[in-house]
Amino acid sequence: MTARSAKAAPPRPARRTGFGPRPARRTGFGPRPARGGGPRTPRGPYTRLRRAWDRPLTAYYLVVGGSLLITVLGLVMVYSASQIKALQLGLAPTYFFRKQLLAAVLGGILMLVAARMTVRVHRTLAYPLLAVSVFLMTLVQIPGIGVAVNGNQNWINLGGPFQMQPSEFGKLALVLWGADLLARKQDKKLLMQWKHLLVPLIPVAFLLLGLIMLGGDMGTAIILTAILFGLLWLAGAPTRLFVGVLGAATVIGALLIKTSANRMARLACIGATDPGPQDQCWQAVHGIYALASGGFFGSGLGASMEKWGELPEPHTDFIFAITGEELGLAGTLSVLALFAALGYAGIRVAGRTEDPFVRYAAGGVTTWITAQAVINIGAVLGLLPIAGVPLPLFSFGGSALLPTMFAIGLLIAFARDEPAARAALAMRQPVFGRKLAGVRRKTMRRRVKKRPSGER
Repeated sequence: MTARSAKAAPPRPARRTGFGPRPARRTGFGPRPARGGGPRTPRGPYTRLRRAWDRPLTAYYLVVGGSLLITVLGLVMVYSASQIKALQLGLAPTYFFRKQLLAAVLGGILMLVAARMTVRVHRTLAYPLLAVSVFLMTLVQIPGIGVAVNGNQNWINLGGPFQMQPSEFGKLALVLWGADLLARKQDKKLLMQWKHLLVPLIPVAFLLLGLIMLGGDMGTAIILTAILFGLLWLAGAPTRLFVGVLGAATVIGALLIKTSANRMARLACIGATDPGPQDQCWQAVHGIYALASGGFFGSGLGASMEKWGELPEPHTDFIFAITGEELGLAGTLSVLALFAALGYAGIRVAGRTEDPFVRYAAGGVTTWITAQAVINIGAVLGLLPIAGVPLPLFSFGGSALLPTMFAIGLLIAFARDEPAARAALAMRQPVFGRKLAGVRRKTMRRRVKKRPSGER
């Protein structure tokens, strides 16, 4: 026997027979072992949610989805809240809904147009839009042209049932013009000087505010002031300057409120639970009644009792109260969540861009929509005085809906213009019959060189 044959052979692995226990198989529970041999870190729902939230197209989807949901839900609530009001005026039950639907369609077209425009075109529109807004707001004060609604002369009759409120377009004009002005001054490094930070932004804003206050519309003037403060904040205004301008605006606002009995009565209705003498707090109290009677899930769509003549303006300024009565706390919280998502998306667009115009314009639009929503909802809840401003994208009113949807189109264009978002959108676009430049399509077939004719 040789030494090689004397060496013990390695044992063969035993073959498994049909008897005996089956080796343990891995189940779906517990962390999956990593391919490298080490333990794999489990991915929790918070980690997955955070990664999904940080994707490049998150702001784009939030702006598109949030604005469309608010608009559609607003159409439903306008139809529900305005039927009784239309019948009381001797009109068809769908009168206000049809007007709002027409405005939503036109606003959707404006939103698509604004979303397809480049930043250069938006900046080009700034000065013409400002000039047209000032001209129309001046026409409002001419007798025979301007129309007074609820004591405020801020409307122009377009013929028939259609009217226009030029001050709503003044908000959009201030956003675009102010953003273009501050962006040009930032490129020239002039914003460090007070005179370039304030002039001509403050004088033009005061011109718009003066034209609005000539008609008595305090609510729109507050929104315009909020937009001005938002632009100054984004431009890096010093705290003392910001406090000074805010203090001056507070003093002017207090004087305007003190000299008007109607505004003083609205201020006295904050937190009121009783209509008071001469029912001066009737609207504020019945708005609270509508919210309180809704409960968690509401009385049902169309089942509101306050819209039967008890609550004034149920389809415009106080549509949020009807929403709370018919859809309950769940419906009102859904509306608040949609506005919060829209505001977050606007802040995210303004914070991630390198273009100063995009930052100022996105911040101005976000300030506009957020401040107007807070003022409207705060008045319905009895926390703020009734300012007479509609809930953006939600309340009835074509003059407010058209410029707001154009502003939403601005946010969509800015959200798509981010480099990461542009790359993500380009990868998701389908290619029909077109070859990508520089990319060879994978195929199982071999590429055979075409032989010239006659060759075998």
